[in-house]
Amino acid sequence: MTALGNEVAASWRGILVVGVPVAVLLSPSFGGLDEVQHRLLAIFVFAVLAWVLEPIPIFATSVVVITAELFLISDKVPSLWALPEGSGDPLPYAGILAAFADPIIILFLGGFFLAAAATKYRLDRNLARVILAPFGSRTPMVVLALLSITALFSMFMSNTATAAMMLAVAAPVIASLEPDDPARRALVLAIPIGANIGGIGTPIGTPPNAVAINYLGPGNELGISPINFGQWMLFAMPFVVVLLVIAWLLIGRLYRSETTHVRLEIDSRWLISPKAVIVYVTFVVTVLLWLTSSWHGVPSNMIAMIPIAVFLVTGVMNAKDLRSLSWEVLWLVAGGVALGNAMFSTGLSQWFVDQVPFASFHGVVIIAVLGVLAIVMSTFISNTATAALLLPLVAALGVDTPALESLGGAMPALIMTTFACSLAMALPVSTPPNSMAHATGELQTRDMARPGVLLGLIGLAATAVLVTILVAT
Repeated sequence: MTALGNEVAASWRGILVVGVPVAVLLSPSFGGLDEVQHRLLAIFVFAVLAWVLEPIPIFATSVVVITAELFLISDKVPSLWALPEGSGDPLPYAGILAAFADPIIILFLGGFFLAAAATKYRLDRNLARVILAPFGSRTPMVVLALLSITALFSMFMSNTATAAMMLAVAAPVIASLEPDDPARRALVLAIPIGANIGGIGTPIGTPPNAVAINYLGPGNELGISPINFGQWMLFAMPFVVVLLVIAWLLIGRLYRSETTHVRLEIDSRWLISPKAVIVYVTFVVTVLLWLTSSWHGVPSNMIAMIPIAVFLVTGVMNAKDLRSLSWEVLWLVAGGVALGNAMFSTGLSQWFVDQVPFASFHGVVIIAVLGVLAIVMSTFISNTATAALLLPLVAALGVDTPALESLGGAMPALIMTTFACSLAMALPVSTPPNSMAHATGELQTRDMARPGVLLGLIGLAATAVLVTILVAT
């Protein structure tokens, strides 16, 4: 597309993103919505269009969502467009702003500190070297090693950062193979697939998990037994392991190579400086405390403050390190939290649910449709944006739909939707790890589409089995 064509397309996207929400905002209220719900509907329409069309960065959309909530539906709305009496309950402005420091944001921030310190003091590369050693040099085993190591790191580090590191590690080996050797594609594909699947394993592995914990974690308003860090891993880890094995077998089948051995070497040595030791000890202690929170009773959000405090006090991380953190991800999640909380508090999510006759559907059909919808949306837009848009509706659906109540309420539907968001990996645009792997020039779109579509479908079926087991227990 020419530069002029790009400008025209961008202009039309901008007109749609601004014009449609304004038209909704200025239209008379309909469908029994009060004024607060009506204004929030306009904000929701803006979020949908902006996250799908991306005329501005997706994290900027989140900031606009929070700003719009403050100036349109809070208890401090400017008098010029104040809410009429009896037009619904405005939201406390402090509660809207609290989305920037929601406990889920703190949990993610603690994860970012651990990841940044691990990279700075080579903990990630040294762990990769240690874990890689038992796999040997047979090509299928090296593919399995890349899948496993990338998945493991993606549970605690940014998927993007993990993919970047592992692609750099694998680059010399890939370059040493013949240009038409299928092993090249197998090795490259293992990294984004491992990153996407591995992120499912922990609450901090990927932003959709954080949005889901807002509804499934301690203090949820859905009547669900709260799921803490260790409990999430208890059911997510077996799922991840099974899906990784399936991915390994699938890659081996699709990209069978005559190259029997490759040698993947990581040149890194353990640091023994005081600050490096502090990182190693803090990392282990934090993860152990997260895993055992059901024993000692300290929420994982509070535990996340430990690495933040320790690394800042000891100088492990300085001001430059702070500036390099992925603050835009935190803002993106904060926008999703603010939108979800507002929709749930005002009843707008329930209004959406009431527009569809879900009572006439079987609960299994509802959960299946939600999974398919989430994976299709996440294939083309940010999985965090998909989770932010769908999970408030799913939460409301689970509260007041008899067909789902008989299957365990909102929990199965929330887990299906959340996992489906991470199972979308069929296109280069689906996730940042996919984009980075495609940018190596080793893969064409069809190379991702074949295993991506199959893994997505298999993953949805595996998630259905998982939620069935969870409900039964």
